[in-house]
Amino acid sequence: MRADRLIAALLLMQSRGRVTAAELAAELEVSVATARRDLEALSAAGIPVYPQPGRGGGWSLLGGARTDLSGLSATEAQALFLLVGPAAAISEEAKAALRKLVRALPRPFRADAEAAASATMIDPTRWGERDRRRPEMVDRLQAAVVHRRKVRLTYAGRTREQTERLVDPWGLVDKDEVWYLLAGTERGQRTFRVDRIVEAEPTGEPAERPDDFTLAAAWQEVVGEVEQRRSRTWATVVIETRFVPVLRDHFGRHCQVEHERDEHGRARVRVGAPTPLDIARQLAGWGALVEVLEPAPVRLELARIGTELAARYAGTP
Repeated sequence: MRADRLIAALLLMQSRGRVTAAELAAELEVSVATARRDLEALSAAGIPVYPQPGRGGGWSLLGGARTDLSGLSATEAQALFLLVGPAAAISEEAKAALRKLVRALPRPFRADAEAAASATMIDPTRWGERDRRRPEMVDRLQAAVVHRRKVRLTYAGRTREQTERLVDPWGLVDKDEVWYLLAGTERGQRTFRVDRIVEAEPTGEPAERPDDFTLAAAWQEVVGEVEQRRSRTWATVVIETRFVPVLRDHFGRHCQVEHERDEHGRARVRVGAPTPLDIARQLAGWGALVEVLEPAPVRLELARIGTELAARYAGTP
């Protein structure tokens, strides 16, 4: 949990005065890039953490080795608790870490810090859905990533056929409540949906990871490839300008406004999806509110859907 790491980083700098990203990474068993991002997050949140470049440099709390948590101002303490408080709402470990940090603060700051920690919460459950909890498989894989140990996966692909493979776990990503594992395989980097992992058996073998690997950069490449596949077909439609935000909500980044408003108050918009049928299915419920100008395959799919619906429900009282 990131909240644990942020607090651990702060306490480590309190005791040592100055640490490098490499030293912090070794202590917290994360990558150097992750340690650097955590330090930058503390600094961005207003905590007096500053980098010192050059030989013998590193990151330190303002004031040097003698600075302790009592050196935080009221504003800085609130900033820290606002940053990590939401994570503590869903992690018992983070709650325990925050309680320890509260006790280390000067007494006048404690009430405001505790209020800041409870000012924001995370509710990952969408409206109308049951409560969601992080899969236990994620914790198992996360431990393998942190300790850099190979994992033997039993994985069910799209056809549900199960295969077994030995992977080097590099990182985990939570994308809209769906977890993904980025890992190295004999065929290079691969992405696995965690909900399709039937079994994950950690091994004692050390995992390998490229020196220049960063989870954020690797995931952006994955997102780019997936989004490209999701927008292989594009259609041009016209719709009343007031409905454009709703259309954008349906298609996300695959909705591009070409013309905001014509003389009839309609916008010209491009929308994308994997196939003509996918676009037609999204637009069929709009009825006559939307008009597809092109391409012909999307218009034909809409006509087919309309004919099927008319045949099914014609004469319905």
